[in-house]
Amino acid sequence: MEPRSLPVPGAAGLKLNMLEWSREGVAMVMLHGFGNEAHAWDDFAPSVAPYYRVLALDLRGHGDSDWHPQAAYDYDDHVADLEAVTDHHAIDRMVLIGHSLGGRISLLYGGRHPEKIAGLVIVDSAPELDRRGTARISLDVAQQREPDFGSIADYEQELVHAYPAATPAAIRRMAKYGIRQREDGRWILKMDPAFRGAVGTAASELDARAVEERSQRHREQMWRALEILTCPVLVVRGAASDVLSPDVADRMADEKLERGSLAVVPRAGHSVMIDNPRGFEAAVLPFVLGE
Repeated sequence: MEPRSLPVPGAAGLKLNMLEWSREGVAMVMLHGFGNEAHAWDDFAPSVAPYYRVLALDLRGHGDSDWHPQAAYDYDDHVADLEAVTDHHAIDRMVLIGHSLGGRISLLYGGRHPEKIAGLVIVDSAPELDRRGTARISLDVAQQREPDFGSIADYEQELVHAYPAATPAAIRRMAKYGIRQREDGRWILKMDPAFRGAVGTAASELDARAVEERSQRHREQMWRALEILTCPVLVVRGAASDVLSPDVADRMADEKLERGSLAVVPRAGHSVMIDNPRGFEAAVLPFVLGE
């Protein structure tokens, strides 16, 4: 099964890329994490395509979606894109699945539009992230600001180190869809370098304070979203994740959510659906099919 690639309007005049796996049923919209793209869901999408209208979005600055000319990549910008996409497709009710960055976008969107969410799956993401994981990600990005590669195979080797638990098929897929060839024959990431450069950095102390204030506001909004959502919500954690701690996952599912549940996927780190596709499917499919 191969998805169809669709250009869709985002916010601020951006053109985004969306993969459409099927066209019938309630919409299921999937949002990938930082540094990935919509094909991150390729292993999972075919299992739900017979039951939902399955759509996977390339976030702005990622994949085949536009880069923002002023590097507007705040959470609110991504939420505005999701609002534009759902309005364009007249989606007034959906199941939303988000991993990492996509999970936090999903929480913020759900808090602002709870009436549109029939079900929510938060994959290794939360209002509060483990500093071990965020520090690791920031360090990885800082060490490779504007990488280029001599071949797709060279990038595959880079991915093997970045995703040690990923399946070989996932590595090949990420390499295939994550880079593009320059005129000089070298291969570069499709992700906007300005987005990568903004991770964990601030131009001044004043900027750092503004970033922290905005981050605190978003954290509060995400916790509030968990409290007001009345739809079923599944929190998925990779058993070896260094981004979503067991304590925070338990707090989300047991204390904040009215209809929350938690699934811990074995043999998976932060990139749950990439590290253990079958384990991810086993955890999520019963939830979205109401089994």
